[in-house]
Amino acid sequence: MKKVVSILVIVLAFSFSANAQDKMMKQPVKKIALEQTTGEFTQKSITVSEGTYVFDVANNNVGKDVGLVLVKKGKDASKPENHIQTAYVTAAVKNNTVGHSKETKLEKGEYVYFCPLNPTPQYSLIVE
Repeated sequence: MKKVVSILVIVLAFSFSANAQDKMMKQPVKKIALEQTTGEFTQKSITVSEGTYVFDVANNNVGKDVGLVLVKKGKDASKPENHIQTAYVTAAVKNNTVGHSKETKLEKGEYVYFCPLNPTPQYSLIVE
């Protein structure tokens, strides 16, 4: 019985050690701050490096809820299956507040972003 308990303790210790190392090796999460006014984002084009990001979306007195859609450039943005769903804000952003997306891994390439609730044009996000 002592042998079984000893083995179990060693296995658990190894598991915790491996998880701690994974968390330490994880790259930091960066933020992309976007602001919406009536009918537009104030940032018309963004260039960032490859990495993991959280989008902060500010609703600057739009008068209605706002959101965020991110799509790989060249894909049909009208189809939800093409949206990068982790980039959606976690809840519609109320007037004069800031909402946040989940962590979103951005790989090199070109993307477009827009708001479907406060209809905006599509803007460019370039990941180098």
